[in-house]
Amino acid sequence: MKLNINHSRWAAIFVVVFTLSGCTDDFEEINKNPNAPETVTPDLLLAGVERDLVKSVLDETWGIGNIVIQHTAKNQFVNEDRYLWGELNTLWTSVYDNLRDVQSMINLAEESGEMNYKGVALVLRAWMFSLATDCYGDIPYSEATQAKLGGVYYPKYDTQQEIYNGILSDLEEANTLLKDVLNVKGDLIYGGNVGKWRKLANSLRIRYLMRISDRVEVGSTLQTIVSDPSNFPLFEGSAADWNIDNAVYEYLANAPDQFPLFSTRIGSFNEFRASKTMMDKLIALNDERYKIFFRPTPETEATGSSADDVYVGIPNGMDDVGALTYNGGPQFQSRIGTLFYEQANTAAGLAVAKGVVMTFAELQFLLAEAREKGLITNGDALTYYTNGINASFSFYGLTPPANYFTQSAVDYSGSSPEKLEKIATQKWIAFYYQGLEAWFDWRRTGFPALLPAVDNQNDDRIPVRFIYPIIEQSLNAASRSAAVSRQGPDDINTRVWWDVNPN
Repeated sequence: MKLNINHSRWAAIFVVVFTLSGCTDDFEEINKNPNAPETVTPDLLLAGVERDLVKSVLDETWGIGNIVIQHTAKNQFVNEDRYLWGELNTLWTSVYDNLRDVQSMINLAEESGEMNYKGVALVLRAWMFSLATDCYGDIPYSEATQAKLGGVYYPKYDTQQEIYNGILSDLEEANTLLKDVLNVKGDLIYGGNVGKWRKLANSLRIRYLMRISDRVEVGSTLQTIVSDPSNFPLFEGSAADWNIDNAVYEYLANAPDQFPLFSTRIGSFNEFRASKTMMDKLIALNDERYKIFFRPTPETEATGSSADDVYVGIPNGMDDVGALTYNGGPQFQSRIGTLFYEQANTAAGLAVAKGVVMTFAELQFLLAEAREKGLITNGDALTYYTNGINASFSFYGLTPPANYFTQSAVDYSGSSPEKLEKIATQKWIAFYYQGLEAWFDWRRTGFPALLPAVDNQNDDRIPVRFIYPIIEQSLNAASRSAAVSRQGPDDINTRVWWDVNPN
């Protein structure tokens, strides 16, 4: 019986071997997926990178950025509003995950000679690294994404100054590469229009030059850019269309590419309310944007009559009981505007609820500041400032009334420091739902003059950076440790290199 079993076993093995040997000639052909590409091209990578990065920015903006910059506040689960921040890894993970695809885009473009894709990839890389370094400070840069091809598994953390040199160099190269080339495919931001990507490259250069302007001399480079629009085109706008060149990711009415907040649970959404800081400023200016940003208190909204509408923001950083019961409770606290939530898939919502990389309004405020400080001689600060306000209102389908500009808090008059404060304050308003960028800008300018959250747990200090992901202590300990020794304690109060403003 034992012999028969062994014979059976060998017979089975023989059948398997014979069968496999007979299939080897067709093995590769049989196991090919006809629906999966065996090679990738830059256009196949571009859309995924854009979508992932913009969503990550919006997620971190909703959860932290809008709160710390006091556009919104929380009335439940208030740790973030009280500066009890733990790890905030959304952007770190997204940036480094997607940088691999961006580097692949660059490599493929260089191999094929499609420099239009390399130019777009360099703009994306510059933006991505700026997000990461402005949140964390020193980060892996020059050795990032070199594990597969370069064998670098423990990349060093470059200094922020070195990173900004690289960012500005990438954008300068992109400006050259994107001149007189074919449009690209797979682009969800500009529909493949490389001329607009070129404008974005130079507009971002203005942003980042101004970001480091307290550390290094940037006036000569700024002047070169603004003096030569044929070689360094910037975002353009006019009363006919202030926002024609905006770099925005436009969402769809239907899944799977709807505005991220649209699918949020109602309970989670309702934790976020209008910040008293933002609401009070807008109402004091009789600024109609508050009706877009926020909605009337549920109690007054329920009447159905706009004449009964009352708008109330809550102070940032109250304790749990104080936040939930403020002004009589949630029924008497304004929520975030309908166009950013349940109406985000309507025509009106799609015009507002977008993922923003940069807008014409921001560029105009940056140029107004540069002109006011004497960093550039082109144009005049008043025109840039006025254009910025008009463009921001226009983004929301509004037009500021003539008397808006004559208010003492808006009128472009006073001392130079007072004018700079007005520029920064209007930019802060225009940055609504762009809270991370607003936070970066506030750290640099110190305006508006925000007060720390009322019951904060950070010794009355507004945070100025994210802590490094804890996993870096095990995955890249030596590099992280060197960065901390150089930069300062790994906490939310250690300023990054360009941040010299005591706020």
